[in-house]
Amino acid sequence: MLRFSIDIGGTFTDVVAETEAGLSSVKVLTTPAAPDEGALDGMARLLKDLGKTHADISAVIHGTTLATNALIERRGARTAFVTTAGFRDVLDMRYEKRFAQYDLNIEMPSSLVDRPLRFGLDERILADGAILKAPTDAEIDALADEMEHAQVEAVAIGFLHSYRNPAHEIHVADRLRERLSPDVTICRSADVACEIREYERFSTVCANAYVRPLMSRYLGALKAALNDLGFEGSFLMMLSGGGLTTLDQAMRFPIRLVESGPAGGVALAAHVAREVGSRKTLSLDIGGTTAKICFIRDGDPQTTRRFEVARAWRDVKGSGLPVRVPTVELVEIGAGGGSIAEVDTLGRLKVGPRSAGSDPGPAGYGRGGTDATITDAHLSVGNISAEGFAGG
Repeated sequence: MLRFSIDIGGTFTDVVAETEAGLSSVKVLTTPAAPDEGALDGMARLLKDLGKTHADISAVIHGTTLATNALIERRGARTAFVTTAGFRDVLDMRYEKRFAQYDLNIEMPSSLVDRPLRFGLDERILADGAILKAPTDAEIDALADEMEHAQVEAVAIGFLHSYRNPAHEIHVADRLRERLSPDVTICRSADVACEIREYERFSTVCANAYVRPLMSRYLGALKAALNDLGFEGSFLMMLSGGGLTTLDQAMRFPIRLVESGPAGGVALAAHVAREVGSRKTLSLDIGGTTAKICFIRDGDPQTTRRFEVARAWRDVKGSGLPVRVPTVELVEIGAGGGSIAEVDTLGRLKVGPRSAGSDPGPAGYGRGGTDATITDAHLSVGNISAEGFAGG
């Protein structure tokens, strides 16, 4: 038996090999331009130590925070949103309430889709699923021309009540595929989050479309590289809820991977909690870009179907972008080891969400980084040693 697990974060990539003899691991820097390279490097090192080849691997299980980091740092695709005419501003109206009611200078989280790239179609499906008005092909074709001119890379489609009847979303998606470049990603809300409440459904499909090109390229490249090296085993992805899914499903619905890396850490923490008999446990996972906290009761992590990413205010509910996917319930902030400290416009010290990542990384890495990070602060006061990377 030879199984590998890979966890790719914004700064480090961890690779673990499991054999009958036990576990062995290696930590390498994440390669942002091509994340698969860091993973392959880590696997190659372990295989060499074990005297094995890629053909000996029976399974690879992979978790990553790449999707989360892309949402937090806004590094996704240029995305368009197609919705029912008159409802394109749902993404800005949100819940029609302020998460900080008395703050006159409140900054609401910005949408993943700029307003000029939100388009309304003259269609309507009623709450019972009955079709009141169908969109015309001429209108869809005109929309495709606008998108082509705007050079969009991904399209999210979300119509009112499509959770009851997705016919219009299906037709519009099929028509756009005929008119747009094959490289343009198209996602339907009825596929991604087939649930009532349009804002959360729209937000989820936009997030899925936003990160799908990035994740599809990465996962496709990693699987192809492994196959070229002789790997013929199973390739599974960790889901945000702690389960596993196939590579094809992961590439189609990458938003379901948004907490896949942290979910693995929570699963381990829950296992340890059960082993030691702890009824109330708090897991803390600090990476290079983000920090995640999860409460575990009686050995079972709390779960939810509603999660917020990229919060404007770290600990305030409603200040982030909601996604409707099964996930372990985490509190996540954009403050990890590589988070950059800077002074904002009001003269206040601000840490994150910008991260130095792995290239160039914190200044202490000596790789050309000049921004002060949390890692540099710990190094300066002696909390970590320059002589022993990752504890030696």
